[in-house]
Amino acid sequence: MTNHQSPITNHREEAPATEAVIDVTGLEVHYGRRRILHGIDFRVMPNEIRVIMGGSGSGKSTLLRALLGLKKPTRGVVKLLGTDIARASDAQLLALRRKMGVSFQGGALFTSMTVGDNVALPLREHTDLDENTVRIMSRLKLEVVNLGGFQDLMPAQLSGGMVKRAALARAIVMDPRLLFFDEPSAGLDPVVSAELDELILQLRDAMRMSIVVVTHELESAFKIADSITVLDQGKVLLTGSVDEVKASGNERIQDLLNRRPREVEVNVDEYLRRLTEEEG
Repeated sequence: MTNHQSPITNHREEAPATEAVIDVTGLEVHYGRRRILHGIDFRVMPNEIRVIMGGSGSGKSTLLRALLGLKKPTRGVVKLLGTDIARASDAQLLALRRKMGVSFQGGALFTSMTVGDNVALPLREHTDLDENTVRIMSRLKLEVVNLGGFQDLMPAQLSGGMVKRAALARAIVMDPRLLFFDEPSAGLDPVVSAELDELILQLRDAMRMSIVVVTHELESAFKIADSITVLDQGKVLLTGSVDEVKASGNERIQDLLNRRPREVEVNVDEYLRRLTEEEG
């Protein structure tokens, strides 16, 4: 893959090396009466790529929604770049979100807008830049993700991998300090997935951002992660390096790594209790 690091500009004030850019303490999240996350502690440091892994229903998507401020915690504290998002004012949240980028699983491009207009949208919504500058910056970010010259196409004219890259260009167009990915490799063939992995690594190094990736793709996770948090039934089983995760003696982690089906034992009393208990 051609290295397109040169168009990336970075004029941000860097956080101190010892200060976590994401600091989550005792996070609990409920959907109705059902508790999904059970006392999650989660810290991400500057320039770190953190992968969140877990089986279906493990709570990884709920954790991502809590980090993005889309799901309010029942208990606990979620701090992004030093801001407690549950206590922040609307103005503080808006300022924070200008420092964050999100690339959603399906791309979430607006189908009625060109690729260029999709990428330029955050600049038009959140800055007072003139239209010529907006156009130049959006095209620069398309160059970064190897989509130079595609700005006039509609999303329906793109392949699945191109949609992912266009969504990534939109997520980084404002040079965020935090970047969030939801299943970046989902639905992609192995070659395109590997190219996207390389792009994620290049962006982290060039833009000096911290990246959180939710994925179930083991090969991708092991390639890009500085550290991995493994969730199971709303709890953290382990946070560690790739080697530490691979060497873990935890049976649930090994089931996940080796694609072993989980043996489910139904506890009738526990099941009835969950059906009848009130939210605490």
